[in-house]
Amino acid sequence: MTAPDHEHHDPRAEPAPRADELSVRDRALLALERRSHAGPGAKERAIREELGISPVRYYQLLNALIDDERALREDPVTVNRLRRVRDARRGRR
Repeated sequence: MTAPDHEHHDPRAEPAPRADELSVRDRALLALERRSHAGPGAKERAIREELGISPVRYYQLLNALIDDERALREDPVTVNRLRRVRDARRGRR
């Protein structure tokens, strides 16, 4: 008789991405950023509900992500748009 398996598999657990791939979280950040959000606070609400992080953390992660060449390969339209917005903001400071 074999011993019962006490290890539980979490179906939400994702395998680690390859070095040339974005993580599931990074893809989710880009997906959320691609969408339009109607009404004040809708995006912040989506960040909290869908990603389970604060908006401040979301923007920290997103800012780092848009400098990642893997993100540029994954979604060049969104990443280039975000880079232009960031550069314009820096230019105004």
